[in-house]
Amino acid sequence: MRHRVRKGKLGLKTEHRLSLLKNLSTELFRYGRIVTTDAKAKELKRFSERLITTAKKNNLHARRLVNAKIKDRDVLTNLFEIIAPSFNDRPGGYTRVIKLGNRLGDNASMAMIELVDFNDLYNSNSSNKSEGPASELTAESTSE
Repeated sequence: MRHRVRKGKLGLKTEHRLSLLKNLSTELFRYGRIVTTDAKAKELKRFSERLITTAKKNNLHARRLVNAKIKDRDVLTNLFEIIAPSFNDRPGGYTRVIKLGNRLGDNASMAMIELVDFNDLYNSNSSNKSEGPASELTAESTSE
């Protein structure tokens, strides 16, 4: 009997499933949103929200625990310096899963998983980087 067993096995062995979830969560934190199958997105939601909750503590022990799951140093820094502090006032629910329909090849149900404040996080970072010669030209033309 599987009473109170919540973990989805995804038809994979433990090592393969954990490797898949680590890779998917790394890409989710790198890009802010990814498209995958619905079952993988639901399991990734549980896995990545636990990582964000741990990262919100922002101490050495939390960094080492998350580092055991996320091996990319840039993504780890991004998680601790940008993503986790933006969720400090939120008690949970850091990601959302949006169903997209079925894949053409095998009719698998697809879903997009994204960070809740995806547009706020990534638009503020890109707007700071995009202040180049084009923004200076528009500032000069409006001042005349």
